[in-house]
Amino acid sequence: MTHMSASTVRWRDWFGHSMLYVVLAVVAIVMLLPVIWILVTSFKPEAEIYRFPPQWWPTPFTLTNYQAVLQSSMPLYFLNSIIVAVGTIVLTLFIAMHAGYAVSRFRFPGKNTFLFLLMASHMMPGVANLVPTYLLAGKVGLLDTYAVLILVYSMWQTPLVVWLIQGFLESVPNSLDQAAMVDGYSRLGALYKVVLPLSKPGLAASAIVVFVYAWNEFILALTLTSRDDMRLAQVGLKYYISQYGIQWGELAAAVILSVIPVLVLFLLLQRWFVYGLTSGALKG
Repeated sequence: MTHMSASTVRWRDWFGHSMLYVVLAVVAIVMLLPVIWILVTSFKPEAEIYRFPPQWWPTPFTLTNYQAVLQSSMPLYFLNSIIVAVGTIVLTLFIAMHAGYAVSRFRFPGKNTFLFLLMASHMMPGVANLVPTYLLAGKVGLLDTYAVLILVYSMWQTPLVVWLIQGFLESVPNSLDQAAMVDGYSRLGALYKVVLPLSKPGLAASAIVVFVYAWNEFILALTLTSRDDMRLAQVGLKYYISQYGIQWGELAAAVILSVIPVLVLFLLLQRWFVYGLTSGALKG
């Protein structure tokens, strides 16, 4: 009887786990269907795109759409997006690392209120600041520059990254800072020489979050840049949609190419990204 009960329990556990994996697999497939459809469309000739009923796999298979995208202005737009995204990561992490370190190491009146207001500022819709941001950028002569996009994106992402980093820094013992200062380092020296190397997972998680935002942002990039050579990738995708129709094949190819940098960065930093987020969640 005991043996049968144990076997029943094991069978139920196996069945429960199997059903969970099946449900997760179905959800993943449903979520990936739009991406798969865009990928398939990017390899279809124009006549096949409008065919009904549609075919999942294109016959004939063609790279014409990708060739058209690579021969257009999109490579320049991708380069602009990479420059802005990398610049945003560097500036945001530089500011947020110092701010997060101060918040995690020092106790001061109104600390919780400060953190609340910091996150509340991040919750404000970006479009609410669009007009004053445009006017201010115009007055200081920063329109149509990398600098304005990097500054605005960094300003928008810094509150969130401060929260992420300070939550992770809580897991780094304060005794390491004290030991470094006993050895002759200043407070900043302890940050750079001891705390910063131990904070790589948190920085990697924050870098991915900032990169995804800077790479995908559309409204600010459209508003703050008007010259064609300063357009970002997401703004460039808009030009495949016009009053004369939609270039579905080239649009699909451009979308697939625009996803690749995010996937590459995530795959490179995946281990640190997961560890950084879970550490911040457990210790924050």
